[in-house]
Amino acid sequence: MEDEIINAQETGEIKLARDTLLVLNSDTNQVEMVKGVDKEGNLQKVSPLEKNKNDELIKVDKHGDIFSNFFSNFYRQLKNPTRFNFFKVSEYDAVNTAKDLQKYVDQASPEEKERLKDYEVLPKHNNNPKNQNTMNNNTDNQEYRFQPEQIDWKTMEKFGLNQEKLEKMDAMDSLLRGFKTNTLIPITINLGTAVSKMDVRLSLQTGDTGQVAVHLHGIRKEPNLNMKFLGHEFSDQDKKNLKETGNMGRVVNLVNPKTDEIIPSVISRDRLTNELVAYRSEYMKIPDEIKGIKLDEHQKQTLLEGGPLYLEGMTSKKGESFDATVQFNADKRYVEFLFGNNRAPQQIQNHHHSQQPPQRPEQEAPKIFRGKELDDSQYEKFKAGQTVYVDGLTDAKGKAYQGYITFNKETSKTDFLFTHPNQLKEGAKPTEDHKTQTAVNTQGKTNEATKNIKEPLESKQQQPVNKQQEDQQKKVRKPRRQKL
Repeated sequence: MEDEIINAQETGEIKLARDTLLVLNSDTNQVEMVKGVDKEGNLQKVSPLEKNKNDELIKVDKHGDIFSNFFSNFYRQLKNPTRFNFFKVSEYDAVNTAKDLQKYVDQASPEEKERLKDYEVLPKHNNNPKNQNTMNNNTDNQEYRFQPEQIDWKTMEKFGLNQEKLEKMDAMDSLLRGFKTNTLIPITINLGTAVSKMDVRLSLQTGDTGQVAVHLHGIRKEPNLNMKFLGHEFSDQDKKNLKETGNMGRVVNLVNPKTDEIIPSVISRDRLTNELVAYRSEYMKIPDEIKGIKLDEHQKQTLLEGGPLYLEGMTSKKGESFDATVQFNADKRYVEFLFGNNRAPQQIQNHHHSQQPPQRPEQEAPKIFRGKELDDSQYEKFKAGQTVYVDGLTDAKGKAYQGYITFNKETSKTDFLFTHPNQLKEGAKPTEDHKTQTAVNTQGKTNEATKNIKEPLESKQQQPVNKQQEDQQKKVRKPRRQKL
């Protein structure tokens, strides 16, 4: 779309309307307007309340690929880029938009603030530190798959849409990246004798002959979970998870109807349209850190297997602590927060045993675990229910790890532990140092050296550990007088 022509009354010159950048500082929670980057890599900015006509804001071209290249270069110049969230707006609306955004940020809940990620602009390459180390509720941030000129605008016009309307609805960026629009788009279909109006999500997809087609994702009353989906038959637990959280909660094998290829995938429900969406598990990206909580390998594996993970003590951008369940969403293609569907911590910890539905009893033990094929000796022990050591496994970051697997015949599922279960049991037994503590606190027995101490004994304690306990131990209670 050509830039608008604005008549600048002050100079009499004709200027082209361009876009500029707003920035949200995650440390101060302040929204400001961007002027540029200095030689030291510090961001130059100005408050919307202090801006005057002499302040020159940064100007960027509206068009997709040109802007993407500009912003990637701009981002790399910054000294601490992960502190900032950037938003592209018209330079003529920048002041008012910045003020409105500040009001929103000041009053928004942590959940509402996360929605801003859908409008944030990010570099087109995936090698920036923001995407590698922290949870980022946005798309894969890949380079644009399509260009505006590839879109069939004549077809769009039949729906009552054009490029200008889509840009005003902030729909172009997600379309050009190859994703569905973030929001529902109102369209009108004129069939001559009948006119139909509806809300849909749009996406662009490349056809067999290479042409770019517009796809409409209409709203369904509910997903059809009674029919097979790409060869997968939904269990009762699958249906329950999809209805309640929008995510099925596990990886299953789907079949490509064109090639018959078996594809391990996760499945989610589009919460705007109720459409079922699948995403290859090999493409799933799990962050190292979520809102200040560093994930261990077990937590990452839970998310890679499609399961929910309950995290406590996360820190919002405002510095407030909050708890929530997180889970990978196939429709959004990232790990999302489930604020309205938080589950108790014990439910999440028992995910592998309680959340996944039982399979058919006759299902055989798999010979391949997380891409590693068991040898004949391992497999014989494994399918017999014995614990088998497996090495050479690779996590989402390409780091090698190892552990122990056991085939659960009742659920037909594979249980994984980093430590042998027998070692865990041995570690749970009280040692000689703990016998006194266990006998006194749990079994109600008496130890002469500590029998008068009131509070429970600490780990390994066999003697008084402070003056107060020594006084309690030395003190001899006098018998009560009996009333005559």
